[in-house]
Amino acid sequence: QVQLVESGGGLVQAGGSLRLSCAASGNFFRLNTMGWYRQAPGNTRELVAAITSDSNTNYADSAKGRFTISRDNVKNTVYLQMNSLKFEDTAVYYCNAKTITSTGFAMVYWGKGTLVTVSS
Repeated sequence: QVQLVESGGGLVQAGGSLRLSCAASGNFFRLNTMGWYRQAPGNTRELVAAITSDSNTNYADSAKGRFTISRDNVKNTVYLQMNSLKFEDTAVYYCNAKTITSTGFAMVYWGKGTLVTVSS
């Protein structure tokens, strides 16, 4: 089993910044792609950004130029630096991790989410 613990959410004014962190722990052989998704009230969960184990990144159009995803493979932690926040960035942000078990099975895990509220 793998646990993902997110931190860094909160209330920020439009134009401000926040940094989210997500630490993975537990039983896995390899930690592959990690990412951040978000879900606003009434909306479906959507990808914000993802990063592979060798640091290739992928961003939603809404995040490009404002958000930066990074990871520390020693700490098994992924970060999301969010700058120039907008009201429409308000959502619960979920950490996602894809792992490989020692027997070669691919698994997907989700964190419990952290709330980001941007006031206009």
